[in-house]
Amino acid sequence: MTISETQVAIIGGGPSGLLLSQLLHLNEIDNVVLEQRTRDYVLSRIRAGVLEQGLVDLLDEANVSQRLHAEGEVHSGCEIAFNDDALRIDFAELTGGKGVTVYGQTELTRDLYEARDEMGGTIVHEANNVQLQDLDSDQPSVTYEHSGATHQLKCQFVAGCDGFHGVSRSCIPNSVRREYSRVYPFGWLGVLSQTPPVAEELIYAATSSGFALCSLRSRTLSRYYVQCPLDDDISDWPDDRFWEELKSRIPAAAARALVTGASIEKSIAPLRSFVCEPMSWKRLFLAGDAAHIVPPTGAKGLNLAASDIYYLSRALIDYFNNGTETGLGAYSDKALDRVWMAERFSWWMTNLLHRFPEHSGFDEKMQRGEFTYLKSSQTAQAALAENYVGLPY
Repeated sequence: MTISETQVAIIGGGPSGLLLSQLLHLNEIDNVVLEQRTRDYVLSRIRAGVLEQGLVDLLDEANVSQRLHAEGEVHSGCEIAFNDDALRIDFAELTGGKGVTVYGQTELTRDLYEARDEMGGTIVHEANNVQLQDLDSDQPSVTYEHSGATHQLKCQFVAGCDGFHGVSRSCIPNSVRREYSRVYPFGWLGVLSQTPPVAEELIYAATSSGFALCSLRSRTLSRYYVQCPLDDDISDWPDDRFWEELKSRIPAAAARALVTGASIEKSIAPLRSFVCEPMSWKRLFLAGDAAHIVPPTGAKGLNLAASDIYYLSRALIDYFNNGTETGLGAYSDKALDRVWMAERFSWWMTNLLHRFPEHSGFDEKMQRGEFTYLKSSQTAQAALAENYVGLPY
């Protein structure tokens, strides 16, 4: 067995783990990232890319935002529509000039990889059979298999950034860990196409047939979604059917302007809400999808991971630079306060815009009433805008 040491072992080489690694490295804190998949696999995952200003600021701090500022698009609003009744939510006006930046998560991950390479960061891909040990001691360790050999990585802390299906969360004892979840009875069918976006800003649309979203990755790359049954298969949705369904769910003006084309990626994603409490135990700290999942309606998944990394990086830097454990002790409570607020917003958006199988006529009238109130109340619009652009860290 090969034995090595580091200060922080980071489990997971997605954006959460890479961003934490970069921030720690900039503060001269040694760390190693262990990722089960290959780099190509990680970079092939298509994810949303609506970034709150807090995440953009954190990327500035990590010195990985040059391409984001050059290629990302700042949006100062979005459109909410019930059939042809549309309302623009003006983020800038309602929040004192704030907005969001549209920049693909894949590109963000690529930037982080390049930054870690430039700094000589240690990332071990295809690290299999990862096991966390002695988390309740002063020197935990991580064992893993790589290139046919078994390795042990001794460390002072472990950051579990390995996603919902990773090993880290299960290392918190059952007697301590509490999990809260809701699985929604539908999915999102997403299509990526090399076509110009139908609008300058995102369009969220609710109809009696279900939800739809018009999004984008760039001026030439569009991402569209329609709500669909969970048991649907991709083969049920040839491109022609998808485009016709999308046109029927978005406002008529957008449907007329829609440019269609061959899909270059197509997938069905389930929707769930999930939170694990606490987000830390002894020398283990969870971040991102390892600790919480939100439905994508509010664009909070990546942004919540970023706020976790903000709190965790500062706590670790304070520990190694100043010898204080105050931030580490407060990490879980501080992160969870923001997690639950984002969960509430994502839950509210999901319930406002989707058609549920159990909905009665009364439920549909309540959705419409909620939209009517939103349209008539600047206070309600300000609350939506405040949550969408991101609550403060």
